Amino acid sequence: EMVWDDLTPKRILSLASFKNAINVAMAMGCSTNAIIHLVAMSRRAGHAVSLEDFDAASRKVPVIANIRPSGDTYLMEDFYYAGGLPALMTRLDGHLDLSAMTVTGKTLGENIAGAEVYNDDVIRKVDTAIYDEGALAVLRGNIAPDGCVIKPSACAPQFLQHTGPALVFDDYPSMKAAVDDENLDVTPEHIMILRNAGPQGGPGMPEWGMLPIPTKLVKQGVRDMLRLSDARMSGTSYGACILHAAPESYVGGPLAFVKTGDLITVDVPARSIHLNISDEELAARRAAWTPPPKRYERGYGWMYSKHILQANDGCDFDFLETEFGAPVPEPEIF
Repeated sequence: EMVWDDLTPKRILSLASFKNAINVAMAMGCSTNAIIHLVAMSRRAGHAVSLEDFDAASRKVPVIANIRPSGDTYLMEDFYYAGGLPALMTRLDGHLDLSAMTVTGKTLGENIAGAEVYNDDVIRKVDTAIYDEGALAVLRGNIAPDGCVIKPSACAPQFLQHTGPALVFDDYPSMKAAVDDENLDVTPEHIMILRNAGPQGGPGMPEWGMLPIPTKLVKQGVRDMLRLSDARMSGTSYGACILHAAPESYVGGPLAFVKTGDLITVDVPARSIHLNISDEELAARRAAWTPPPKRYERGYGWMYSKHILQANDGCDFDFLETEFGAPVPEPEIF
């Protein structure tokens, strides 16, 4: 039906539709992956959104979907029976552009007209939100100058403002072996760091960001602690996980220069994350850093390493952006 109406992606993927998607994602208590996907899609469509758009939305759109992991009790199935996305969107007055075109050939406002909420505890009103701000927050600082992401609605509140020593791991296998060691020198105050897990370091930015709590602490009853990486994590994951640190450590982002024992300060309300060393010390560590050897000399791996963007830019190929390079010339007709 879209073909007959010439309802192409260009007519649907407007800046308004991307802003709507961001606001609905915030109200849902969305996955951190939503940032990467929406940024990449918007850049391909020529209506680029950025981390700033997500953070601005997080300041004004509350979480009203009372489902895990942001909520305590309900699951996605409960959300569906409570009315689902159309019902949730009816409760976001003032946060959505209802004139945006959709795949149905109708506007968003037309699509959700008449939608009902069948359970006010699952889909809350704005004034009874489960979290007053949106699900995600973007932090910046000398350890992640291009940004990193946390899901404050799904982490223990004491970690929203926290200073603790770093416990650094350079790869997933060494981290996994360490957390299983009951003699590991770790406390709940530590900030666990996994690096070399970003777009190039993984490679492919694997879902390793929800670092497991060390066995030693689990046996003490610890259920959450701060964890920082340049990786991603699943949308159903929870905890004080700071993800998508950019630039990633593998390409020389500041995460590469952190040492075990360094103090790191996280302040989610202030949207900041800071490695507590001097600028001179940071510069000296950067100068002493040795880049990893090249992995690929040819083929797909070479193309990937040359053209993949960082997490804050959508972790997409740069040549798939609308504005990349010159257009391919029309072939000559003989």
